[in-house]
Amino acid sequence: MQASHMSKRSLAVATFSTIVEWYDFTLYLYLATLLSRIFFGGGAAGLGEALAGFALAYAMRPLGAIVFGHIGDRHGRRLTMLLSMGMMTAAMLATALLPTHAQAGPAAGWMLLALRCLMAFSVGGEYTGVVAYLMEGASAPRRGFVTSLASAASEVGALLAAGIAALTVASLDNASLESWGWRIPFFVGAGMAGLILLARSTMEESPDFIRQQAMDSVPRHPLRASLRHHRAAIGRGFAISALGSITYYVGITYVPSFLTGTGSMDEGAALWLSTAAALAVILVTPVTGLLADRIGRRPVLVLLSMLGVGLPIPMFLMMMQGHGTALFGAVILACLGGAVSAVGAVTTAEQFPGEGRLTGLALGATTATALFGGLTPWLSHLLIERTGWTLAPGAMIALVALCALPVLLALPETAPARRKGRV
Repeated sequence: MQASHMSKRSLAVATFSTIVEWYDFTLYLYLATLLSRIFFGGGAAGLGEALAGFALAYAMRPLGAIVFGHIGDRHGRRLTMLLSMGMMTAAMLATALLPTHAQAGPAAGWMLLALRCLMAFSVGGEYTGVVAYLMEGASAPRRGFVTSLASAASEVGALLAAGIAALTVASLDNASLESWGWRIPFFVGAGMAGLILLARSTMEESPDFIRQQAMDSVPRHPLRASLRHHRAAIGRGFAISALGSITYYVGITYVPSFLTGTGSMDEGAALWLSTAAALAVILVTPVTGLLADRIGRRPVLVLLSMLGVGLPIPMFLMMMQGHGTALFGAVILACLGGAVSAVGAVTTAEQFPGEGRLTGLALGATTATALFGGLTPWLSHLLIERTGWTLAPGAMIALVALCALPVLLALPETAPARRKGRV
C-alpha cells in the first residue's frame, strides 16, 4: 500500500525541494565571516556573534518541528510541507532586503537573528515532513535509497550555496560586496523557494496518511501519544541524529569558517574547497542508501560511528597543512557526514509507526539536530578561541560518535528485507 499510490512526480518534487531547503539554511554558515562584518561589526567577536546567532536560531528548529509535525500528523504531510516552504520563502526574501550594521546599527544584527529564527522554525517542519513523505511513498525494499536521495539533493543545495557564495565573493570587490553584493545569494534563494512552493502545490498526499484516514487511526493528540508510547524510539532517533548532525555541521558546513578563522585559507579558497566537498557528498549519499537497503541500517551506522571516532582529528589536522591536504581532509569528513545523514534519515523515520511519525521525529531527531547541529559550530569556534586548540572540532565529533556507538550496537534492524531475515 506504499509506493503503488505515490507517483514518481510527487516523490521527485519532495526529493528535489530539499535543494532549496538546504541552500537557504546553509548559506548563512558559508557567508558567516562576511555577514559578521555586515551585521555585527566584524573581527573575531563579530564572527563569534554570527555563529552564536546561528546556534540560538537553531533552538527554534525543534519547536517548528513539533508545530509542523502536529499539523502533518493531524492534517497530512502535504499541508505541512506547503506551509513550511511558504514561511521559508518569506524569510529568505526578507533577509535579502535587510539594512546593514552601517545603516541600522546593532538593530541590523537583531533583525537578521529574528529571520534566522523564522528560517530555523520552518526548516524544522521541512525535515520531518520530507523524510516521512519519502519513506512512506517509497517501496519497502528501496526506502533507504529513495530517502537518501533527499540527502543528496540537500547537498546539491549546499553545493549551490557554497558555489554561489564563492562566485559572489570572487566577482566583487570588498566595498561592493559589503554594500549590496551579499544580497544576491539571498535573492536567488528566495526565488528558488517560491518556485518549489508552486511545484509542491501539485503533490499527492502520503499513502500512509490516506491509510490512517481510511482506518480512522489519525492521532488526535500526536505529542501526547509519542511521549507515552514511543520514548525508546525517540531516544534512538536522538542518538542517530546527534551523530549525523555533528558530523555534518562541524565536519562540512563549519569548515569554511574554521579554515578562515585559523588562517589556513582565505574566504574564496575555503568556499571553493567546500564546493568540492559537497560534490563528494552528492556521490556518497545514494551509495550509502543502497548499502543500507542491502545489508541493513544497523551495520552501516555502526561502521560510520567507528569511523567517526577515528577520522575527525586527523582530518582537521590535515586541513591545516595546506591546500592539497586540506582538500583531502575536507572531502573525507564530508563523505562521513553525508553517509551518516543518508542512512540516518530513513532509520530515524522507521523507528515510529505512521500514526504520529512526524511528532516522533520532532522530539528525537530534530531536538538532537538543534543541540548537535546548531550549537556545535559556535562551540567549536569558542573552544578554539579560548583554548587555542585547533583540533577541538574533530575531538567533538569523535566524542559524540563514541557516545552514540553503544546505542547503534543495540539498534533494532528496521530494513524490511533484513528484518524478515532475522525473524
